Amino acid sequence: MRRRSVTFAAVGAAFAAGVVVGPIVGAWAQDPGGRAETYRLLNLFGDVFERVRAEYVEPVNDRDAIENAIQGMLSGLDPHSSYMNPRMYRDMQVQTRGEFGGLGIEVTQENGYIKVISPIDDTPAARAGVKPGDLITHLNGNSVQGLSLQDAVEQMRGERGTAIRITIRREGTDRPIDLSITRAVIRPQVVRFRLEGNDIGYIRLTSFNERTESGLRNAMTQLRQQAGGNLRGIVLDLRNNPGGLLDQAVQVSDDFLSQGEIVSTRARRPEDAQRWNARAGDIAEGLPVVVLINSGSASASEIVAGALQDHRRAIIMGVKSFGKGSVQTVMPIPGNGAMRLTTARYYTPSGRSIQGTGIEPDIEVLATREDAQQVAAARRDREADLRRALTNDNNTPGHAALPPLPPLNLPAGVVDQVQRMPAEGAAAFDPTKPETDFQLQQATTLLRTLAAVPAPQRRAAR
Repeated sequence: MRRRSVTFAAVGAAFAAGVVVGPIVGAWAQDPGGRAETYRLLNLFGDVFERVRAEYVEPVNDRDAIENAIQGMLSGLDPHSSYMNPRMYRDMQVQTRGEFGGLGIEVTQENGYIKVISPIDDTPAARAGVKPGDLITHLNGNSVQGLSLQDAVEQMRGERGTAIRITIRREGTDRPIDLSITRAVIRPQVVRFRLEGNDIGYIRLTSFNERTESGLRNAMTQLRQQAGGNLRGIVLDLRNNPGGLLDQAVQVSDDFLSQGEIVSTRARRPEDAQRWNARAGDIAEGLPVVVLINSGSASASEIVAGALQDHRRAIIMGVKSFGKGSVQTVMPIPGNGAMRLTTARYYTPSGRSIQGTGIEPDIEVLATREDAQQVAAARRDREADLRRALTNDNNTPGHAALPPLPPLNLPAGVVDQVQRMPAEGAAAFDPTKPETDFQLQQATTLLRTLAAVPAPQRRAAR
């Protein structure tokens, strides 16, 4: 059985990746003509390895040297391929089940620093004020320059109750920020829900692990009970959701779709292409849906947003997503951990790859007025900015032109009710006060406006 993941590679408090059961097998049989050159290069590696063992200023551990070489080979491919030693692999398997130790942040590496993709809700990092886009420059006073991503991750992990001091460089601040964070066992509540007013269901997915889709179904059941038959729409919040398991993204999309393609993947060999289609049934029973996204919405989040957007099952609101359109497969290496390897690109139902481009919202709504300045300055903080990021193949020679997305067909005047940014002097966003969440408030406004439209027009708008 093959399980795949579309999560960020190498994370501090990470999410799971997919698993291919069975050892890695050689691929030389596919290219017999290249064996001589391959042997020559392997001899080069052996020569360098022996020279390091014999002449480095201090004794070198053979396993460390080989694992570093493997890590370099994989991380040199793209930002999301990596090697996991046995302990990292065990941690990853635990994370897939939705429980892990650490600070509670999704990270990648950029220009030698550790870059925060997003803090996970209700974790030590989130409570300490860590924000998406922060660059971690020091751990306990020591620079992260020269550390591999895995080394930095290992330092951030530790026993529950122990503290670590991290130094952050943040856009818009002149001085470094020092934070002391106490490690904890992270059991993120991947699905949160509540009623907005007494008529709009709000569901937030913080990641895609083995419990996400079942949690979504439970949320819908309870929201219907709480609303007492008065439910008028659903807000599905995928903001700062960094991704996770591909099969969970497919199931969440399927929950809102009754037919049609959800997502497809294309690998190096055409025969390895896969496609997933929706089954009959819509847990929202046709209620209008707004999906909230931002630059921290990545991977599995983008699969869901892209599927619902292409089928016009939901209105996508917020700002452009991260743009990670690749699939990682975790391949166990018996007795030696596993390797996470990028094996495919994924495509939305219309055939578009979002690799490096992201999902464009149907209705752009900025979280703050400061966001407008960043948009005007073309400031980016996404997949395309990562070193060695895969290219988007939508516009490559020979690639068929993609059909335009179907129009929204919203009733006249509905979009006019939505404001693009908060008013001057609006209260700053406080996660504990939903009334300060401008994007959420615009989503509920849109849903209530749609609910007031006569039913035939609402059906045309879906």
